[in-house]
Amino acid sequence: MELRQISYFVAVAEELHFGRAASRVCIAQPALSCQIQALEKELGIRLFERSTRKVELTRAGEVFYDRSVRILSEVGLSAEVARAVAGKTARTIRIGTVYPATIGVLPAFLARIGRKYPDIQLHISSGSTGDIIRGLENGQINLGFIRPVENIGSLRFFSIAHERYLLAVEKTSALLARDGIDIEDLKDERIISFSRQNHSYTERYFTEMFDSHGLAGNIAYSCDDTFSLVSLVSAGLGVGFAPEWTRDLPNRNFELRPVRGVDLKIGLGVAWNKDDPTASRDDIIDIARSLVRAGR
Repeated sequence: MELRQISYFVAVAEELHFGRAASRVCIAQPALSCQIQALEKELGIRLFERSTRKVELTRAGEVFYDRSVRILSEVGLSAEVARAVAGKTARTIRIGTVYPATIGVLPAFLARIGRKYPDIQLHISSGSTGDIIRGLENGQINLGFIRPVENIGSLRFFSIAHERYLLAVEKTSALLARDGIDIEDLKDERIISFSRQNHSYTERYFTEMFDSHGLAGNIAYSCDDTFSLVSLVSAGLGVGFAPEWTRDLPNRNFELRPVRGVDLKIGLGVAWNKDDPTASRDDIIDIARSLVRAGR
């Protein structure tokens, strides 16, 4: 079994399409198919179920994929450790980010990294906090801009900023003419709320708040993400609580207002794996910490 075969397998497992995977690893599709068949023959198992319409991982393939990602990550990490010991600068920094950081602290971080290390390649991927943590743990991501987490095992985190949740109100709404908005003022409004399968602290906070103030019956629309919520607000279909970063969205048709009786702040910070020499370099972390000092 060769590392090359493992990397080919990972490409097919992630693309679930031999043509796209072949293009990704820069070999011909027939050659890729032969490599996967050789790997399956050596293992004595089927890694994929193939048909003319789709490619799917078998149960054994799913387990082998998890292990393969770890193997390739360990190889890459070993190379970076060796380079760090030899005093070589990292060649690539892979950054995972939740959306609020993308339009907030991330541009400032990238500018400072780019000035200090003009030869380093930067790769940015977006995702949820959970996705980014898994990437940090398996070595696919070096640095993550995420919601607060605990320092567990090799995972390290420090906070950069906190942002408030404010009431998003369509620009022609009569609510904006008030000197201030109380939670009781929402009893005459249609409310847009989140309705996700796995409620975060944010969703639980507002669900309990709406219940305690008798506003549960005012919920007229629900959605899975912040973009959908502010789109519904912009269309004049109701009001909803959104994080401060939405103020920077282009072409928005809503205003954000504080509501007396509502006080929710959500943190944002930087996470990394202390065993990753790329992210654990003092200068990289110092640049990230400087975002706090700059009041970002």
